[in-house]
This record gives sequence, C-alpha cells and structure tokens, in this order.
Amino acid sequence: MNILKWSLLFGIFGFTSIIGAQVPVTSELYKTFEKTDSLMFEVGFNNCNLQPLEDLLTEDLEFYHDVAGIQNKNEFMTAMRANICGAPERKPIRKLTPNTMKVYPLYNNGVLYGAIVEGKHDFFIKEPNKALYQTGSALFSGLWIKVEEEWKVKRIYSYHHGAK
Repeated sequence: MNILKWSLLFGIFGFTSIIGAQVPVTSELYKTFEKTDSLMFEVGFNNCNLQPLEDLLTEDLEFYHDVAGIQNKNEFMTAMRANICGAPERKPIRKLTPNTMKVYPLYNNGVLYGAIVEGKHDFFIKEPNKALYQTGSALFSGLWIKVEEEWKVKRIYSYHHGAK
C-alpha cells in the first residue's frame, strides 16, 4: 500500500474515533447530563421528589435491571414509590461514583439527537440515628434522546449489582 492510501486510511480511522468519542467533562453536553443525573437521583431517588424524575422519562421507557427484571414507565415509577420511597426509616440513597460518568453523543447526519450516558453508582442506606452505610454498587447506562429539544431517557440499563 502506498503512503497516500495509508494516510487516507489512518485519517478515516482517526476522524471516526474523534466523532464517536466521549465528550470532555467541561463540555455543555456533559454538564447537561450532570444536571439530569442530579434530577433523577439527588432530587428523585434520594429525596423522593418524583415528578422531576418522571418528567425525564419517555412514555415508552424500558428499564432493564439485572436483579429486578424489565419495567416500563408505569412499573418503574410504581417501584420507585413503593421500594425507594416507601420506607423512610430505611431509605436507600444513591451516589454517583466520582469520575465515572461518561457521555457519548449520537448524531444523525451531523445533528445531535441522543446520547449514551454510562457510569458507576454506589448505594447506601440512611436510617435514623445511624451513619449512612454503603450496601453495594452497580454500573448503569442510559439512552437519552431529544424530544422537542428536551432530553428524555428512553432506555436504562442497571447491572453488575454487587455488595460494596
């Protein structure tokens, strides 16, 4: 192969890897998903203000959990109310593991239409008169799409759950 063909080949692979790369943590897209993570988990999961969380879900949400199975939007929100927010005396708490969130933009002919967000999170229990204690960790990934210029999560995968 001559030098021109090699240069073209490496150029194509280099360009493809740049386009498909995760965004830097300083980017606006990354910051957007830091905010959505906070709405889903700090506001929704940890503080049981579930409306902002529900507003982030598409109507056709599919939630895949390696222990609890598959849930649609209604089943997911019912489980949040009953399991995560149903026993304040033994409240599950979720924290994003620092420096693990990654955001991968999805384009259609150069137009941003979605993103895949992945990371690791740690789970704790909060009980009255006790220090917060860790119960486990897991990996997550989500497919986010733009719906009328708002970000909504369409598919959530929560897996590799294990003890701390």
